[in-house]
Amino acid sequence: MANSKYEYVKALFEAEDKLMPSTWIVLRINGSNFHKFSDEYGFEKPNDERALKLMNACAKAMLEEFPDIEFAYGFGDEYNFVFKKTTQFYKRCSSKIVSIGVSFFMSVYAREWKEFFPDKDLSLKSAPFFKFRTICYPSTTIVRDYLAWRQVDYCHINNQYNTCFWMLVKSGKNKSEAQDEIKSSRSQDKYEILLKQFNMNYNELPAIFRKGSCVFRDKVEEKCNGNGQPVERLTSKLVIDHPDIIGDEFWVDHRHILKGNTTPN
Repeated sequence: MANSKYEYVKALFEAEDKLMPSTWIVLRINGSNFHKFSDEYGFEKPNDERALKLMNACAKAMLEEFPDIEFAYGFGDEYNFVFKKTTQFYKRCSSKIVSIGVSFFMSVYAREWKEFFPDKDLSLKSAPFFKFRTICYPSTTIVRDYLAWRQVDYCHINNQYNTCFWMLVKSGKNKSEAQDEIKSSRSQDKYEILLKQFNMNYNELPAIFRKGSCVFRDKVEEKCNGNGQPVERLTSKLVIDHPDIIGDEFWVDHRHILKGNTTPN
């Protein structure tokens, strides 16, 4: 092992940034200046299902590539990746987790772009940018509260506002007029605007818009193997779904998720 006189630069100046042990690590991605990017490529407003499914494909690829990611939740231009509580992924070094995560996610986004936008070329001059951060949570309860917060405040509330706003704009109002009409409105008010003015029942919109997307490993029944031979067995499979993760039902039905290790939380 080399040990030259110059090695002091590592010992003195390369800071350790290890994340707390025995905590759930959440790696959160957000699009940077994504409004400009979505406008440039003509994303449908308020939701472009192709763009959302592209993000889901990137998230699924993350779970395939990194087995220590146990669960992912995303909406819009955001995705949250929950690492196992016992993970030693890159020795829990925050900068390495972030750098590996962002580079892999962006590479998949660019690679899969044509699958979802076959009529649009992704220019290197106007490629998407993402920012990442890591957060540590000590218990399953707090991780669930974090995910519920993202689904309630950042997915549902924002999506209802944006749906109402863009329906008003598409009906002929300018953006300022649309903002004025809904800026002080409550959730029920927006529901009534959509129903009465546009005959749109918000609760019947696709769940991917209202609730976001979850990616996780689940046990599914397999009735034939890869050779087409009949079998009956349970196998682990990556699933993309759009459930309510605020209440208990999803977590009761999927007890293997966020199970942690031998510690109670």
